[in-house]
Amino acid sequence: MAGGISVVVVAALAVVFAALALFFLFYRFYFLRKPGRKVPAGNVIVSPACGKIVKIMIVGGRAKGTKVNKGLFGKVDLLVNDTIKKGYLIVIMMTPFDVHYQRAPVDGVVEKVSYRKGRFLNAVKDAASMQALQNERNEIVISHSRIGRIKVVQVAGFLARRIRCFARPKQKIHKGGEIGLICLGSQVLLVVPELDLLVEEGQRVLDGETIIARF
Repeated sequence: MAGGISVVVVAALAVVFAALALFFLFYRFYFLRKPGRKVPAGNVIVSPACGKIVKIMIVGGRAKGTKVNKGLFGKVDLLVNDTIKKGYLIVIMMTPFDVHYQRAPVDGVVEKVSYRKGRFLNAVKDAASMQALQNERNEIVISHSRIGRIKVVQVAGFLARRIRCFARPKQKIHKGGEIGLICLGSQVLLVVPELDLLVEEGQRVLDGETIIARF
């Protein structure tokens, strides 16, 4: 009887060890991957994240077709009022299978980095509802000599409870350069002035490569 129990225990430990080993390999060699990107030249804003655009909100104008809980409009205002008066808030959803490094959308100077505590709501499920605006987040304001300020917001999620920011105030950054990392599924928000957008809701984008807008 004791021998039988020992065999079961050993088998169970072997399964647990195998599962942990598989998770480590997934995290180390797949989740933390950094594939090369062809950063487009010229007067363009590139996507700061890899994932799917789930919402594009018009800021400072009539938001056609935008459906957001009224209670979140105040949070949207607080999020954008230090960056733009009129433009767009673009929400990019990342699943655990997307690349989770963030890249600078333009050349510029980091004007401000601010971390805000918050909740850990699911940032993937019903991502378009923008409930994740209540979550823990890190905001990076970038000053560009021609178009003014834009902002990249790293948003934590139910699983993603670790935000890393590589950008520092007064730092010069280059379009496509790494500026951060969020662990597991989460969101990245992009706040841009009123420009010629080249993306739409439902479109998949690549960090540092997909052109968001021209100026």
